[in-house]
Amino acid sequence: MTDVPGLSLSLPFKIKSRSIGLKLIVVCGLAMLMLIPALLVGGLVEDRRNRASDVIKDISSHVGGQQTFLGPTLAIPYTVPPQYQSESAIHGMYLVFPARASANVKTTTQERHRSLFKVPVFQADAKLDATFDLSGVPGAAPQRAEFDWSRAEIVVGVSDARGALSDALLSVEGKNFTLAPSQIAQTVSISGGQNSSVGLVLLGTKIDDLAKPDKQFNVSSSLRFSGAQRIAVLAYGKTTHVTAQGDWPNPGFDGGFLPATRTVSGSGYTAEWSLPFIARGVRAEGVSDTITGLDATALGVSFIEVADPYQSVNRSVKYVPLFLGLVFLSYFIFEVTTGKRIHPAQYILVGIAQIIFYLLLLALAERIGFDFAFLLAGSATVVLLSTNAGWIFSSRRYGARALILFTAMYVLIYTLLRLEDNSLLVGAIASFVAVAAAMYFTRKIDWYSSLPETVVASKPPENPA
Repeated sequence: MTDVPGLSLSLPFKIKSRSIGLKLIVVCGLAMLMLIPALLVGGLVEDRRNRASDVIKDISSHVGGQQTFLGPTLAIPYTVPPQYQSESAIHGMYLVFPARASANVKTTTQERHRSLFKVPVFQADAKLDATFDLSGVPGAAPQRAEFDWSRAEIVVGVSDARGALSDALLSVEGKNFTLAPSQIAQTVSISGGQNSSVGLVLLGTKIDDLAKPDKQFNVSSSLRFSGAQRIAVLAYGKTTHVTAQGDWPNPGFDGGFLPATRTVSGSGYTAEWSLPFIARGVRAEGVSDTITGLDATALGVSFIEVADPYQSVNRSVKYVPLFLGLVFLSYFIFEVTTGKRIHPAQYILVGIAQIIFYLLLLALAERIGFDFAFLLAGSATVVLLSTNAGWIFSSRRYGARALILFTAMYVLIYTLLRLEDNSLLVGAIASFVAVAAAMYFTRKIDWYSSLPETVVASKPPENPA
């Protein structure tokens, strides 16, 4: 046949494929490349977590935030006169903690919603009792200190006074008082550990002639406050007993000491702490700095959500390299065992489907919880990947194999997320088994050989005429 100038017939020609080993390297490179969008998904999860944190802070600011209470404590102002004319007098506050303290805290909770985010808030009724024995007081006074007993106050501390729902009341030996901002000191800081501190607003009242050396008397205070997320009572007595009860079904007990007894059910919780003086680690009396470190004795209850979707999704994102590697490896084994070539673009589409799975998981977890979100997003992705395998290899049998294989993979990932402490062990074993299976199924492959050649039809050039 004679060729006509300017005209070429559409004739097939062969493109020689590269070796199987080189193709595997390319596939591994594509898997590593897909980690870049996976990092972006991780950043999105963190952004949503920060958004939830901002909502929590905003709602908490309107109801009082996390609340910490200091029970009735005696505060006595003192003055250290100067030794020399060039010096100034030193003024301070001397604190005396009760010999015995007993607190009862009852909470009712509800959830405040804003958009997709929920924040547990509470209303607390706290009854803080104290028994004072001023025998030997002051026993740790600064040298030459002069005490003004006429200005002594019983003070109660709260971490956020904005949460007050009613006046704070104090009862001393049958006399009732309404607490107001202390005239001795408005605030005091207690160490929170790890270079943090908790500020307490002091509410106080004078108790006439009851505050005198060697006196003994009982004090009872009643507080009604709102707050969010956490409530705690400091061990304000030499020996302290605290009882807490509420209707929140999933409390977390934290602070310096765990409750001696606790009961948690679907209808609420009860907990009791009993803290002896030798365990408290804070002196019974002293200058205002004595209170430093008292936060280490906080007896707290946190109102938490059992399932944090952002924490769960963030943990699942950490398994992206394992997940992508197993899926790409599965497609590659299908490719070399069927002799059907897969273009790198098709691997990229498979990787994108995996990344979109995490986006679906995050979006659904915010609305229906992590477990159901994983079920829906995982099922949709498994069906898509197995159907895609059937399309690529033109075989329902390979589509069914892919369905079984990818379902097992997603079940594995979900299991890893739920195992927590044993997830590393199970993940390592699963990875080892996957690599061993890949070695077995590719044991007879000549890695230097080429994949089947592809016949491509050449396109005739356009007629210049």
